[in-house]
Amino acid sequence: MITAALTSTTARSFGPPAEPISTSHSSNSNSNSAQTSHLRIVPHLDTSRSLVFGVIERDLNDGTVLKIGRFTDKSLIPTRITFKSKVVSRGHAEIWTKNGKFYIRDTKSSSGTFLNHVRLSPPNQESRPFALSDGDVVQLGVDYQGGTEEIYRCVKMRLELNRPPQQRTAFSILDSSMNKEEEGFHVEECCICLYALAPCQSLFVAPCSHTFHYKCARPLLVNHPGFLCPLCRNYADLDASVAVEADEVRGRKKKQQGITQ
Repeated sequence: MITAALTSTTARSFGPPAEPISTSHSSNSNSNSAQTSHLRIVPHLDTSRSLVFGVIERDLNDGTVLKIGRFTDKSLIPTRITFKSKVVSRGHAEIWTKNGKFYIRDTKSSSGTFLNHVRLSPPNQESRPFALSDGDVVQLGVDYQGGTEEIYRCVKMRLELNRPPQQRTAFSILDSSMNKEEEGFHVEECCICLYALAPCQSLFVAPCSHTFHYKCARPLLVNHPGFLCPLCRNYADLDASVAVEADEVRGRKKKQQGITQ
């Protein structure tokens, strides 16, 4: 099994509690047990070989422990998060909450748990609890044989803690795809999957201004940088220069408005 050199934990103070944290429910903490915290785990893509996995979201009550480890057929339970990587131990780490704060510890993994590039404990030794902050990067294990095969890549994840729902002005992005009618809004559909173009989705806007779900348009990009719109059949060079000044865009818009009037 792979091991990695222990990195000094003095490089950063994570502010762990001075006393051991109990992960069990207490009979006199009814108010805390009702508190729910939200955890969202997304891949941390810092290299072209980073392991990509589906977004993981969990709502945790105080005292609930999420066990993190390698995927097995018996691991499909809500309180267990697994990854298909052989450098991840079956019981690799744990994440839990106490009083609305998140904590992590390594549970005697052989290849290590790293918090913001700092290893939590030596191989096969359980670490003390470390406090987590929103945006922290956690790495499970280290790449084996350079990580050329996906199964031997370490898992790098970014933690999003108690973030509010996305409140971007997403509808403004779709103004060109939504036309106001007498009885409300007509929502445009992706001509590939025939589902609606909705806020907070990843969209692909072709140079001809036709819009698709990026997931649907991706197979059409096999001939990149060439792109043939499936609607108007217009060809576009996706590597064409985008060096256009704002004043030039304003001039084109005014010219277009003058023609239409």
